[in-house]
Amino acid sequence: MQTVTQKTLEDTMYYGDIPVFVYKINYPSFTTTCDETAGRAINAYYAKRAMDTEEYCRNILFAQAAEDKRYHQDGLPFNSYTLEVVYQITYNAGCITSLYTDTYTYMGGAHGETKRTSDTWDFVTGNRLKLADAYPLTPASLYQLHRSIARQIAKRLRETPGSYFEDYRSLLRDTFNVNSFYLQPGSGVIYYQQYDIAPYSTGIPEFYFPLR
Repeated sequence: MQTVTQKTLEDTMYYGDIPVFVYKINYPSFTTTCDETAGRAINAYYAKRAMDTEEYCRNILFAQAAEDKRYHQDGLPFNSYTLEVVYQITYNAGCITSLYTDTYTYMGGAHGETKRTSDTWDFVTGNRLKLADAYPLTPASLYQLHRSIARQIAKRLRETPGSYFEDYRSLLRDTFNVNSFYLQPGSGVIYYQQYDIAPYSTGIPEFYFPLR
């Protein structure tokens, strides 16, 4: 079993006396009763990813925010650019933990963008599990999975017309990512990124599939 502690890297960065960029990077740290070596390796993975994201914020995104503020029209308010990373533990039992991480970035414009990643870990081996470990990846099973997703979309469209693109049937196959999944008690979840198969207002579409 894993116990989760949240760690955070955060800062508000200024151009002159104006806060132009704010970041907050939340990431998990695990204590496990399974294999301590595996736990340390997984913790090192998340710590490095958080530090890499922080470096990107401080060296790339802040420079862009400061440059945009430099040419911003005087007298008009400047909305601070932001990056926020949050994670959600979706399954945590025995030596298996599954979670997803959403990274929201706002760099001006009408709205920001959210990018999702996910991991399912075996705390005995320290390995990341693949979708094939939870669902058979044969041509026939993938066909059934895509049919199931299409049925779920059709039902949602009856309830909320326009919530998916008209050509969603081809898009869900073309943009399918075998790594875009996580586990929860009793089922797995396949997700698509914003704009893959639906407009921005739909968010990140999620679809359920049975575990084998």
